[in-house]
Amino acid sequence: MPTTKKKILKKAPAKKVVAKKAPAKKVVAKKAPAKKVVAKKVVAKKAPAKKVVARKSKSKKVIVNPSDFDSFAKSFTPYNSSKTEKYMNKSQKKHFIGILNSWKNALESEQEKTEKLIQRDQSNFPDSLDRASKEEEFMLELRKRERERKLILKIELSLKDIIDDLYGYCETCGVDIGIKRLEARPTATKCIDCKTVDEIKEKQQFG
Repeated sequence: MPTTKKKILKKAPAKKVVAKKAPAKKVVAKKAPAKKVVAKKVVAKKAPAKKVVARKSKSKKVIVNPSDFDSFAKSFTPYNSSKTEKYMNKSQKKHFIGILNSWKNALESEQEKTEKLIQRDQSNFPDSLDRASKEEEFMLELRKRERERKLILKIELSLKDIIDDLYGYCETCGVDIGIKRLEARPTATKCIDCKTVDEIKEKQQFG
């Protein structure tokens, strides 16, 4: 018998399948586009300016009592004297003549008002209490006017002293009384030192 040739199938060498690694994709983290932060300008709204309306203060009428020279003197402008100015010159005399005459006129005007008031109110009051209270008011007014009469006499003497060039000098020691003291008391005839001595003597004598 013919020998059968055994067909030997040669196995093809197994191809090594090498799995090709896919090139690693570089994962690039995409940066999110930076948001533009626009700083908003904060504009401070100005509050509407309040209109400040200056209230006009009602000027109160100051009742000047001529009997009290401290209140009456506020209506006069103080005299501005210079260092080189002679004491009791013409301008100073004129200043005090104006003060004394104004004071005298004011006192005389008050005297006339009191006289008219007494004449007008001389009516009979049926009630004895009303009559008594009214009479007391008249007595007080008359005492006040009596003091004013004495003041008028002093003012007239001061005006005479200005004419005789005696005004502004102490009648006791002869020194200058001073502008400021005369403006505080225009009828003053003594300096502050002599007046103080007189007051001390009065206290010692009368207690």
